[in-house]
Amino acid sequence: MAIKRITKADPNISMSSMTDIVFLLLIFFLVTSTLVNPNALKLLLPKSTGQVGAKATVSVSIKDWGEDRYTYHINGDASPLPLEQVEDALVEQLQSEEDPTFSIYSDESVPIKEIVSVMNIAKRNHYKVILATQPE
Repeated sequence: MAIKRITKADPNISMSSMTDIVFLLLIFFLVTSTLVNPNALKLLLPKSTGQVGAKATVSVSIKDWGEDRYTYHINGDASPLPLEQVEDALVEQLQSEEDPTFSIYSDESVPIKEIVSVMNIAKRNHYKVILATQPE
């Protein structure tokens, strides 16, 4: 004796709740991405009207500690490096990059001599350099 089912399962799935979740996640990530600060050190950057569209994956921050003492920080790391170790750290960070580029974040009070010493590291290793500034 064959018993027939009176009700059949509906194979359609409502996607409206899924799109609501995706939309909320999109808003969440957009809001939180604006809060991320790539430069963890407080620096007063020089002002400039020109902006570069290139993206650097590594940053070098130069901070003035007074009495002709300057600290160098890779990717905003709190522990400073001496200038002699900055080149090795940059080579290690940028060795896998196809187009190695790094940015220099320098306090306004740091003399250009210290910035040029980091730029010389880029020249020796054929890296591109972006000098970070504040927009006017």
